[in-house]
Amino acid sequence: MSESKRDALIAAAREAAAGAYAPYSNFHVGAALLLADGSVVTGANVENASYGLALCAETVAVAKILSTVEQGRLEAVAVTGGAPGAPGEGPTVTPCGRCRQVLNEIAQLGGTDPVIWCDGADEILELRLSELLPHAFGPANLA
Repeated sequence: MSESKRDALIAAAREAAAGAYAPYSNFHVGAALLLADGSVVTGANVENASYGLALCAETVAVAKILSTVEQGRLEAVAVTGGAPGAPGEGPTVTPCGRCRQVLNEIAQLGGTDPVIWCDGADEILELRLSELLPHAFGPANLA
């Protein structure tokens, strides 16, 4: 995938991070998911006073896709995070374990192994979902 697509998707993730509701951690995360048809769906983390009920940015974006758009084929994901107003200016952010599983669900539904761009001040990691979650459990295991 081209560097311009990567940069545009990371910019969309950074913009999404501005909409985070993170009064407890003060760590804003944004995610942008690129589908095969060119559409981009974003999400931001949503915290809750009962910490276990918080939603990660990737989970919010996947829920939007599964509930409002044709499932499509997940081609790429960009994830960023950091202090309010400064996403991408801190450590490189990767999807948490739960988000890797949630992303795997939508990837398996579309038969893809999307590229994942993990944004940070010092580097942008480029990995495939299968590298982040090898031997994943998903819809095919329940057939």
